[in-house]
Amino acid sequence: MHPFRAAVEANDFSNLPSIFSEDVVFRSPIAHRPYQGRDMVALILGAVTQVFEDFEYEKEISEGDDHALIFRARVGEFELQGCDFLHTNADGLVDEFTVMLRPLKATTAFAEKMGVIFAAAMRQREAGQ
Repeated sequence: MHPFRAAVEANDFSNLPSIFSEDVVFRSPIAHRPYQGRDMVALILGAVTQVFEDFEYEKEISEGDDHALIFRARVGEFELQGCDFLHTNADGLVDEFTVMLRPLKATTAFAEKMGVIFAAAMRQREAGQ
């Protein structure tokens, strides 16, 4: 089991940053540009945990440094299916993280809720700096 999956399934989000490389690149299904850096990814994942309900990994596929973690979740009334694609570097840290989601209605509901929560998290982060 990939350490990222183990942390998520254990609800241990405090240790997630240590799984990512300092310059990890995160690609979101709802953002037009990638996000970079372990602190940003931790912020994003914290927001995601507030949007997804009944989250569950269903399958894990690994080949060398590439991993696909297939999951199901709910956003309000919508069932969502997705996949976390992870690539690990020579140190075993995640240096690329791409998320895919379907179907469109569930992804749209996710984007709406995520937008509100992520904006609040960014404001809180900026106020703390």
